[in-house]
Amino acid sequence: MTMHATPPVLTIPGATPELMARLGDGLARVDAFLEEVVDHDDPFIAQASGHLAAAGGKRFRPLLTLLAAELGGGVNDDVIRAAAGVELTHLASLYHDDVMDQAEVRRGVASANAAFDNSTAILVGDLLFGKASEIVAQLGADAVLIQAQTFVRLCTGQIRDDRPCPPGTDPVDYYLGVLADKTGALIATAGRYGAMFSGGSPALVDIMRQYGEKIGVAFQLADDVIDIASETGESGKTPGTDLREGVDTLAVIRARASQDPADARLHELLDRDLSHDDAGVEEALALLRTHAGLKQAREETYAVARDAQRLLDPLPDSPAKAALQALAMGVVDRVG
Repeated sequence: MTMHATPPVLTIPGATPELMARLGDGLARVDAFLEEVVDHDDPFIAQASGHLAAAGGKRFRPLLTLLAAELGGGVNDDVIRAAAGVELTHLASLYHDDVMDQAEVRRGVASANAAFDNSTAILVGDLLFGKASEIVAQLGADAVLIQAQTFVRLCTGQIRDDRPCPPGTDPVDYYLGVLADKTGALIATAGRYGAMFSGGSPALVDIMRQYGEKIGVAFQLADDVIDIASETGESGKTPGTDLREGVDTLAVIRARASQDPADARLHELLDRDLSHDDAGVEEALALLRTHAGLKQAREETYAVARDAQRLLDPLPDSPAKAALQALAMGVVDRVG
């Protein structure tokens, strides 16, 4: 398997050239380790296991692990191993996500379920989860426990994401809880591992855990806004995917709460099955793009990113701290 060149996850304004060079070197080491780990004696298994890894991706989670390590004693072999374990866990989850979503494309290539079949995609996802656990097991019992707890939260979030908000539960609280589990938990572990395995203090480890979860939620909220606000081709994704799947993201939840009679048509569309209704999706998107609910969702996304930044206040100033502060805003300023 040959990895594609890994693009920078996001622009990090103000990051020093020295820091960016170290991060680039670290990501190259993570990619080389991933290439080794996903290889297999069976050519078909090797091909299927490396399918999404070879397609590249943002490598957001390992980047955070490396940045967190910069706050401690720096990047070492255990930090690289931990970063690879987190990324492999993420890759494994994508195989399962694509089956559940019946996706056809992932990272610009055919999804694993489209390239092979659903059964292969599910089994390869399981295999990669096993490989990730094998990597983490070499980091000690604490790392294994964290990995297991993270995996439980990932599954919990995905299960709850596929269920409607229970009666009597605040839909915003429910949705933010889903995002904290299905997206925030693994990014929290990425930051936590980087601080842990670089020799950081318990206080630093906890700060990076909390910071990671916050920017994980902000990252997903930004994705939700992009899904509504972007035009076709602008973000590299198809707008309205959440509407087609019947997922009420934050902007939709806010729009549903409106009592304005002028929103009657939007409410009608949101209550409709839009899975095969391109015209309905386009009309709903047009109405949402000018709705106060989208503006409110965008403001709330920035508020979560600012909360993440404030968690870093107790840390001494450093290039890595400045990069993490910029990264928090970078995840919500992006267009794709």
